[in-house]
Amino acid sequence: MIKRRIRDSELTCVRIGEPERVAYGQAEIERLDIYRTKRDAAPVFVFIHGGAWRSGRSKDFATPAEMFLAAGAHYVVPDFSWVQDVGGSLMVLADQVRRAIAWVCRNAVRFGIDATQLYVGGQSSGGHLAAVALTTDWPRDFGLPVDIIKGGMCISGMFDLTPVRLSARNAYVAFDDATVAALSPIRHLDRLHAPVIVAYGTCETPEFQRQNREFAAAVETADKKVRLLVGEHYNHFELPETLGNPYGLLGRASLDLMGLIGEGWG
Repeated sequence: MIKRRIRDSELTCVRIGEPERVAYGQAEIERLDIYRTKRDAAPVFVFIHGGAWRSGRSKDFATPAEMFLAAGAHYVVPDFSWVQDVGGSLMVLADQVRRAIAWVCRNAVRFGIDATQLYVGGQSSGGHLAAVALTTDWPRDFGLPVDIIKGGMCISGMFDLTPVRLSARNAYVAFDDATVAALSPIRHLDRLHAPVIVAYGTCETPEFQRQNREFAAAVETADKKVRLLVGEHYNHFELPETLGNPYGLLGRASLDLMGLIGEGWG
């Protein structure tokens, strides 16, 4: 399925063209791919890719671009470090993702992006990092508006790192109390200022299902706007394929979230 995703991304770029690749930071990996729609001052969907924090490249997640561009939105995928290359520190990855989003906001006019319509999504470890971005203190850390992100989509993410610290991922991630506290989005819902879609598949492992159910419930308890999507009969790798389909579970939900179809989000 990973090979299929990579091949589908290659075919997408054949049809719509290669993205603009732009630096958002000084490190070689700190680049992002911008797929631009023809619409002026268009909204943007920033997608944070998965890969257990230790694999994946932006170019291999191009497939949803075709749907977003056709709907009148830009699609941006940042590259960021693999955790094993930065001493196991998730803090580095979180900082890179935040800086990439901040860069998109600050450089929006240059690329025909409407900075007031910035949406963020991610899957698996990218779903975790998307939730980290959604619960960032943007005024304090970046001098940006508190509501820089207008909506989020967290697909099969992890939102409490305490159980993850006890898993096999502890072999390559340098978990410590500070990291777990800072990067467990479920602990920082007071900083969530955007509606969020939380999604998982019924063929995923029990812990992925539990984390997503409990995160959605916690957001609702915090009196924040949330929509829980359960992908019946989808596994961890099948569910994100629906993001590139305007009639698929995630594709339709993302376009609805961004106000690009007539249903209205609620």
